[in-house]
Amino acid sequence: MNTNFSRRDALRVASLALTGGWAGHASAAEGQTALLFAERMTPGINLGNTLEALPNETSWGQPATTQATMDGFKAAGFKSVRIPVAWFAHADAEDRVDPRWMARVRQVVDYALQAGLIVMINTHWDGGWLNHTSYDKQASLNRRLAGLWTQIATAFRDCDERLVFAGTNEVGMENLWTPPTQEYADVQNSFNQTFVTTVRATGGANASRFLVVQGYNTNIGHTLKYAVMPTDSVPDRLMMEVHYYDPYEFTLNGKGRIWQWGAKAKDPKATQTWADEPWVEKEFASLEERFVRRGVPVLIGEYGAYPKKQYPGMRAYVHDWIRVVTSSMRRHGLVPMWWDTGGLIDRRTGRPREAEMLRLIVDNGR
Repeated sequence: MNTNFSRRDALRVASLALTGGWAGHASAAEGQTALLFAERMTPGINLGNTLEALPNETSWGQPATTQATMDGFKAAGFKSVRIPVAWFAHADAEDRVDPRWMARVRQVVDYALQAGLIVMINTHWDGGWLNHTSYDKQASLNRRLAGLWTQIATAFRDCDERLVFAGTNEVGMENLWTPPTQEYADVQNSFNQTFVTTVRATGGANASRFLVVQGYNTNIGHTLKYAVMPTDSVPDRLMMEVHYYDPYEFTLNGKGRIWQWGAKAKDPKATQTWADEPWVEKEFASLEERFVRRGVPVLIGEYGAYPKKQYPGMRAYVHDWIRVVTSSMRRHGLVPMWWDTGGLIDRRTGRPREAEMLRLIVDNGR
């Protein structure tokens, strides 16, 4: 018997017993752990390039989100939606978020809840204001982060446990992708602590809401080496988030010449072998060992690979990547959350645009 699968099945049974089903419309069950709650979130999808777009929701090519969008996510088989949000782009000189923007975010959250999805909102890139992880900026940035999350958490504190907060996104020193110094890691870890402490202080449902913190730059290696879980006033309510786009030249670089991946790749010039199947297993097994086995769920808050039009044969390799990567995440108890900007599901109608990709994500992500 595959012990990873049996452990996952046991978590599912326990989660169903605690919540009375996958919909989970009741308040958080007494004794429900973060691991059990995370099982209800898989698989997830991102509402990418939308509420985090600058200067407004439709600036990056996506239509305004409607109920049809969220209904489409749910109908496709997703259990949760990650909603990246920009806040200071909609704030005044004193960092006070425009009430109209707060209401719009709440409206989109309500669409998702109405569709039966678990929802995660964050503070996304938002101009990169947090990407200065040095000691000289630490105090001022923490004050600003606390002020922002006080506003967000207060506005949403009446929402039940189906709404999850994530404090930051891909924070690290601006334009620096090498491993962090201890200084940079310390400052980034302090942002996680400020976020947790601030949300808890707002009371209401926030006193025990599930919260998501991130590793440095959401890089798996940096997270394994440097991440420190924050101190929390309530036990077993924290999750860790990382992202996965390996290898970048295959997954995200639309202008690159790498279009084959994995054991079936035939052309060495079109392949990067460093992030093949063994690499996938090593990365996710390490996350399971470091976090999941210690009771901390890991969300792969963004992941994805996308066909390049100039290489028609790439689609088969993308399908292999999705199958291998998503199934490995689940074997190791991780929560996959696909990064989508409207290519997978039509945002206006909620209908699938990439049926086979969608099937592979959902079937392997359950």
